[in-house]
Amino acid sequence: MKQRTPVFVNILIIVGLLTVFYYLFVQSYSFFASPYFWGTVAIAAILAFIHNALGDIIENNKFKKLSEEEKAVYLQEKKIPFLKRTYDSAFKKQTATEEKDILIDHGFDGIMELDNQLPKWWVGLFYFGTVFCIVYVSAYVFTDFASPIKEYEAEYREQSAAVEKYLAEQPPVTIESAAFSEDNIAAGKEVFQTNCVSCHSEGGRGGIGPNLTDGFWHNQPEKTLFKNVFHVVENGVTGTAMQAWGKNGVLSGTEIQNVAAYVYSINQLQKPITVAEGGAPPYGKAVTWEKQ
Repeated sequence: MKQRTPVFVNILIIVGLLTVFYYLFVQSYSFFASPYFWGTVAIAAILAFIHNALGDIIENNKFKKLSEEEKAVYLQEKKIPFLKRTYDSAFKKQTATEEKDILIDHGFDGIMELDNQLPKWWVGLFYFGTVFCIVYVSAYVFTDFASPIKEYEAEYREQSAAVEKYLAEQPPVTIESAAFSEDNIAAGKEVFQTNCVSCHSEGGRGGIGPNLTDGFWHNQPEKTLFKNVFHVVENGVTGTAMQAWGKNGVLSGTEIQNVAAYVYSINQLQKPITVAEGGAPPYGKAVTWEKQ
């Protein structure tokens, strides 16, 4: 008669399986605070105790039918702790007598074939993997669990919220704190394309507004080109179509910093576009800017 698994082990296994299943469908550990989860655990534990009690009744009836020698062996085995008994059943080497009992009545070239049982840990993992596979596939097909699109959308929302929070907590960019960075050029080009090309044309070659790629400038309130562009975009130019984009609230300090980086790049980091290539004629005075 085989020894049975203690009820506390069965309950631990049930709790572990319930945790896995709940997580597959909820996709977070918030269910630990849910009364439904713990209600399920309580019901499962009660069923496990009922199953154990029925097992005790069946075990007692079988025990009465054993011989005195079999009863002594069974009671001796029952004294062995569960973990040790499990380890021995999985890894203990069989004796010659035990091997003889499971020897299959055939062989080849002196090789004996034994009818060994699979280790319990292996059988347990096999069944667990099978059940997990069924539940996982069901969760994948019928819920949003493990959906790459849903995961991407969730991560995108989290990152967008983090960026918005970061920007909201940062002090506004001013002409004093603004600094040129090549990382801002691409974003500045987008701002330029949206708000500035109607006057300054594609690439800043000039049209209604002056050419931003040559060395001539009409307004020079600052000593460096980057700060100068920031000042002009923020405050505008009185008497011209150049409005105060910053003062009017059209562009934020960050956007002005970006567009100033773009204008700086097309003027200082690229070969200037000449009049022959379609740029507007020089307007203002030739300026040698201080190094950024």
